Amino acid sequence: MASTADFKNGMCIEYNHGLYFIIEFQHVKPGKGPAFVRTKLKNVKTGKVLDNTFTSGHKVNTARIERRDFQFLYKDDMGYNFMNNETYEQINIEEALIDAPQFLKDGEQVEVIFHAEEEMILGCELPNHVVMEITYTEPGLKGDTATNASKPATTETGATIQVPLFVNQGDVVKVESKTGNYVERVKK
Repeated sequence: MASTADFKNGMCIEYNHGLYFIIEFQHVKPGKGPAFVRTKLKNVKTGKVLDNTFTSGHKVNTARIERRDFQFLYKDDMGYNFMNNETYEQINIEEALIDAPQFLKDGEQVEVIFHAEEEMILGCELPNHVVMEITYTEPGLKGDTATNASKPATTETGATIQVPLFVNQGDVVKVESKTGNYVERVKK
């Protein structure tokens, strides 16, 4: 059991007969009336985000979760296949449970989130930044760097991202996995 004072981003709670991750929360103390906590909760199974308000001091059941390191092996018609780095056990995860499947490449290290009591897979998180090679993009025009203009580029995994005009085909870039935003060019 946890109180609203124990809320943290990423915490997994049991609510309305389901498991939810707390995406964000805010303690509110209005001038009139009792304090409350405004939250955004993400359903583990459906991925649906809902807003909810808890009165201050409200008790909720927490779900014990474990994060384990896995390596992405390959994708087939059954889903995405991963290998546990410690036990070499292989598991299959469906695409809906993976945060950014378009950025997964062979050998990528990820964290798989398990419900500790039931050994149920809750999700799969990529690192915050992934390094990708640009396989196709239109060439930039010389001297076209004064503006913050961007152009579409295709990465080695087939994902399309927006990059600055100076990025060319064959360049290696760092991409933020959660948003798909370009971060910087990486030296080979």
